[in-house]
Amino acid sequence: MAVADHASVTLAAKALHLAQPTVSTQIAKLAESLECQLFELVSKKMCLTDTGQEVLDAARKLFAVMDNLEARLAKRAGLSLGHLRISVVTTAKYLIPHWLGEFCEQYPNIEPEFQIGNRAEIIQRLKQNLDDLYVFSNPPRELEIEAEFLTHNPLVVIAKQDHVLKDKHNIKWHELYYERLLMRENGSGTRFAIEAFFKNKNVKMQNPITIASNEAIKESVMAGLGIAIVSRHALNHMAPGNLIELAVEDFPIPNSWYWVLPKGKNSSSAAKAFQAHVNQGLSEQVNLGAP
Repeated sequence: MAVADHASVTLAAKALHLAQPTVSTQIAKLAESLECQLFELVSKKMCLTDTGQEVLDAARKLFAVMDNLEARLAKRAGLSLGHLRISVVTTAKYLIPHWLGEFCEQYPNIEPEFQIGNRAEIIQRLKQNLDDLYVFSNPPRELEIEAEFLTHNPLVVIAKQDHVLKDKHNIKWHELYYERLLMRENGSGTRFAIEAFFKNKNVKMQNPITIASNEAIKESVMAGLGIAIVSRHALNHMAPGNLIELAVEDFPIPNSWYWVLPKGKNSSSAAKAFQAHVNQGLSEQVNLGAP
């Protein structure tokens, strides 16, 4: 399924954290056992043959049946045992692990699997139905999904603590025009939201510098390489006192996190319980006035 989704053995192997020869061998063995050709190379892309498409459709149905069976068996057994597979976009790593730790203390026999990736990577996992729950800041509405609001995820402008505009209020974006803007890579949900915001405001970005992780962005901003737009939750976990939030006009960018599932997916008892645990905890934080 991964090779079909990526149209590449190399990319599929990377997504599966396997060696490329291993993936190639498994495809060859499957084709041999079925006595048919599953893929053909077209313009340097691995494309499914008609037979390959039939095999893929059958495999997806089989995995869906197995997921539903696991969910029914887990429901029958309660939460005494089972698996909980969660995939989240990068910024949500500042939110979900805390609640997952609490949940696993409460249900020690539940085995968690936690994946973090950029938006494009988590979309691929969603397409393959690899997990019980997904968390996105910008759900892929082009897919058949069910999305439920989780919590707010505002995006703010950050700078080095001694930035010349650190004490100014209502900063105009043109005052930052010649600043180097550090941004996540294409495929990142944060970049997706920033580009949509700038397009809506008819604001032009001055040659943004692409950096592949929030941690690297943090270090670069602290070193004075430029400014960045990040999740406020991420800022709260970065070096306190070394970075500041600039008071820029029209910021923060409104943004939210969502629980996402493939449409019609039968959630396991563990997944439903974890969702309820997080939702209740966040609700209590709001009632107590916590950030």
